[in-house]
Amino acid sequence: MTQQPRQHSPTTHEPIGWNEPDVAYLKKQVLALITLLRQKGVFTYPEFLAEVHRLETSSHDTGARVVAHAWTDPTFKERLLDNGKAAVAELGIDVGGYDELQVVENTDCIHNVVVCTTCSCTPAPLHGLTPDWYKSTAYRTRVVQEPREVLGEFGLELPDTVEVRVIDTDVRRRCLVLPKRPPLSSGLSEDELAALVTQESLFGVGEARGPVGA
Repeated sequence: MTQQPRQHSPTTHEPIGWNEPDVAYLKKQVLALITLLRQKGVFTYPEFLAEVHRLETSSHDTGARVVAHAWTDPTFKERLLDNGKAAVAELGIDVGGYDELQVVENTDCIHNVVVCTTCSCTPAPLHGLTPDWYKSTAYRTRVVQEPREVLGEFGLELPDTVEVRVIDTDVRRRCLVLPKRPPLSSGLSEDELAALVTQESLFGVGEARGPVGA
């Protein structure tokens, strides 16, 4: 029997997004940090601009490649879920800068969604440029308290039989969601599978796309 979509009452809370107070405070923090590090000779301004450009052009393609490989190689998937940093290193991906890469798998019974309630830590370079909504106060507070409602605002409606787990990361432990493989995707190459992986699915606020024509 087809499940009817959950009906939501009009929202009266802060929507998921990036608000101006957050932006203004973040600008002050960033400018202070840049000034201090340049004064200490940690980097030059051209080096700083080069890093900004690198971040602006980064995407979630690397994370999508990891997911596609896990979908097609069960033994790699086991290693990925057991020790994320070691497993992605097998693919030549360096995720240094933190102690642990936790990888959690979404299934028909369990759906994981990731948040960082203390800041906005993500497992670079797997996720690509961090989305504004992930940094917002609204997301960081609300997804912990009302995860199903937040997922619904992203367009993801889950059956009541699915357990929703919120994974709170920190500066030492980052998290990557291994989304469910879409139906009717057998026979696709890893490149074709990687194209189905959305950035939202790597955070758990979305799912992988179905194949075209499926």
